[in-house]
Amino acid sequence: MKIVVCLKQVPSRDALLKVNSASTWAEESDIGYEVNEPDAYALEEGLRLKEKHGGEVVVCTLGPARASQAIKEALAKGADCALHLDDPAFTGLDALGTARALAAAIRKENPDMVLTGLQSDDCGFAQTGVILAELLGLPHSTIIMEIQVEDGRVKAKRELEGGWFEWVEMPLPALLTIQSGINKPRYASLKGIMAAKNKPLQKLTLEDLGLDAGALAPRQKISRVYVPEKTSRTEFIEGSAKEIAAQLVDKLKNDAKVI
Repeated sequence: MKIVVCLKQVPSRDALLKVNSASTWAEESDIGYEVNEPDAYALEEGLRLKEKHGGEVVVCTLGPARASQAIKEALAKGADCALHLDDPAFTGLDALGTARALAAAIRKENPDMVLTGLQSDDCGFAQTGVILAELLGLPHSTIIMEIQVEDGRVKAKRELEGGWFEWVEMPLPALLTIQSGINKPRYASLKGIMAAKNKPLQKLTLEDLGLDAGALAPRQKISRVYVPEKTSRTEFIEGSAKEIAAQLVDKLKNDAKVI
């Protein structure tokens, strides 16, 4: 079984973020980065499936040179090889553009299964995985909490709202987006860290993927990022107890919208 795991590098969860001078994103010069949390669970699930059914795990990452650290971590944990999509043309892509670039790389691998995290910790769109499935022409399912593979089919447990779950079944190849908490990600061993240095890492540019920059042009963009302004206001309600109660209920319902 050949499993491709999409991995993204994002700002560390404990990083102190500051808005950049253009107010378009966080200032990136002074913050640390780590593997996107849902993607770490997807990687662990891919490694477990490989250990159970055999095959290989291919990591696919789109990002600048610094993203190679996330790739090295995945290789140290047990992934067999990696694809690094690194090109200035990949900067500032939206979910559709990202999915198109990933699809061009993954299509050549002809995988039996593609795993992605449910969403990224930085943007949180939860769109890239499902768009990628559409572009690859694969059946897919989202918010996965358990995977069972047997006889060329995959059975997956989805998390629904209100504490409910459902099982879905589909033929392979398929794409699944993984929910955090599906497993317990492993740590990289010293042996794994040493072995990662000799594992294949292929860097791919826009030209290598046979894509045109225009096809990746964002259909949506972030116009402004800002820190919410803290404001406070005190309003006194006068009248009888009955009148005050009626006005208070009205404001809680129509202004504050909490009832």
